[in-house]
Amino acid sequence: MTDQTTPRNSASYDVFEGVEPAVRERTKKMLMYFIVFAVVMLFAGFTSAYIVSNMGQYWVNVAPTSAFWMSNVLLVLSSVSLWWSVRSMRSGSKQSALIGLVVTFVLGLGFTFSQAQGWEDLSRMGLGWTTTDHESGMKAYRWNSIESVIESEAVYGDDYTITRGGEPVLFDAAKKEFYAPNDLLMVRPISREVARTSNSGGGYLWILIAVHILHLTFGFVYLVISGIRVGQGVIHSKDVVRLETLSIYWHFMGALWLYLFAFLFFIY
Repeated sequence: MTDQTTPRNSASYDVFEGVEPAVRERTKKMLMYFIVFAVVMLFAGFTSAYIVSNMGQYWVNVAPTSAFWMSNVLLVLSSVSLWWSVRSMRSGSKQSALIGLVVTFVLGLGFTFSQAQGWEDLSRMGLGWTTTDHESGMKAYRWNSIESVIESEAVYGDDYTITRGGEPVLFDAAKKEFYAPNDLLMVRPISREVARTSNSGGGYLWILIAVHILHLTFGFVYLVISGIRVGQGVIHSKDVVRLETLSIYWHFMGALWLYLFAFLFFIY
């Protein structure tokens, strides 16, 4: 007689044990959709705050660097390779499925590195923060003002623009002076006022990129676990729901970045 008090082996225990496969599949996918919904609400909050903060103050809008364009390509290719992996697993090709997961992982790493390179490019444009030494010997971090962007090698009109309330600030390249959007004759310079304003746009850009990478990290973990499960035979042609839930999350994170890319660099 089996001892009812003996704990089950958590490594082999499946909460869906004894559940019909169709119900199990729907439940796991629904749980993933709840996670996706939570992430959507999080980024909806961030983008709403971005729009509200944009109103009534000077805002730096930057053009995407080549690294960010490359990250788009890498992320799309990673979704294609993951789709191929799931398709291969359904047809019973374990080796092809594993290759697809490895390619997806490598392309995902490439995306992450391209994002880091893109942020370095923006930092050279003056976006980011300044580090100073405090009297106590500790480092003090302060987010840069728009002056850092103006004094960088970035070219106004090509690499970045400045708006206020959605209207572009006028710029006289010969005098290197900024003027209010309604000062069409460029009579009263506002360069000092613009330069002293904190670069809130750059702050939001950094936060949104960092939070997206953080959520993509969970995708990397899930990707590795899925690869191990495929190798061990836990995931097979008759049970691909784990790969399907992974693909839901991964494709969603890719679509989310493309939305953020359009939102940050073109829409606002």
